[in-house]
Amino acid sequence: MSPMHRRIGLAAVAVTVPAALVFTGVGVGQASDHLPSSSDARHTHSAHKAAAASNLDDPAKKEIAMKLVSSAENSSLDWRAQFKYIEDIGDGRGYTAGIIGFCSGTGDMLELVEYYTQQKPGNVLAKYLPALRDVDGSDSHDGLDPNFTKDWKKAAADKAFQDAQEHERDRVYFNPAVKQGKDDGVGALGQFVYYDAIVMHGPGDSKYSFGGIRKTALSKAKSPAQGGNETTYLNAFLDARKEAMKSEEAHSDTSRVDTEQRKFLNEKNFDLAPPLKWKVYGDPYEINS
Repeated sequence: MSPMHRRIGLAAVAVTVPAALVFTGVGVGQASDHLPSSSDARHTHSAHKAAAASNLDDPAKKEIAMKLVSSAENSSLDWRAQFKYIEDIGDGRGYTAGIIGFCSGTGDMLELVEYYTQQKPGNVLAKYLPALRDVDGSDSHDGLDPNFTKDWKKAAADKAFQDAQEHERDRVYFNPAVKQGKDDGVGALGQFVYYDAIVMHGPGDSKYSFGGIRKTALSKAKSPAQGGNETTYLNAFLDARKEAMKSEEAHSDTSRVDTEQRKFLNEKNFDLAPPLKWKVYGDPYEINS
């Protein structure tokens, strides 16, 4: 397994992603001098469908995003096989586990087990909640060893725990990244660039958190929503992301930026459309459909 890369302290954020808007071509304060024809309606509907498909919350695009992250986090495209994954990778964040690398030292693992216990009281991990609260913010295993890893793998066979992992992944990471990407005017690729960054560096406004990286990028280039060029802006964001990665030894391999995300950007694949070919840590991957 390639080195795992984790993020700095997390603050969970619940975000509601707004519905996509359909633009008719009639500006504010303007009046249309004709009713739309059936061909106009078909064109508008077709354009709306195309726009929706270019966002990462399209189910097919989301599946691609999960595989891309898994290639970097777990050296595998089979992200669903990672529900049971757990180990201490020695990055100072305690145990790293599950489909997005929930960490015992950064709060998101605690919130996951709390949510799982709300959905299924008396589950096999509920008894570890006091210990997870105690070790939050540290790399300690106090109160977790020796059976926590075994019980995590046992819980991973429970559909309710799998659903809880997906719920927390979306609430804390995926939905905020997609919403911010839409607000900034970037397509599926840019939204994925945001998602991968928030997974590793966490939400927040410190220099090397997702918010800090975005702030640095915006100081170098305008976002598309501000009238900027999408390629120029995303290159600025990836430059800032690499600086953040290099600030920590555990993150210093930047291949997920250099030979994955930057490759797609250089190919102008803003819709993140297959076929996709990339490398992480020198290992080749591809998604053909």
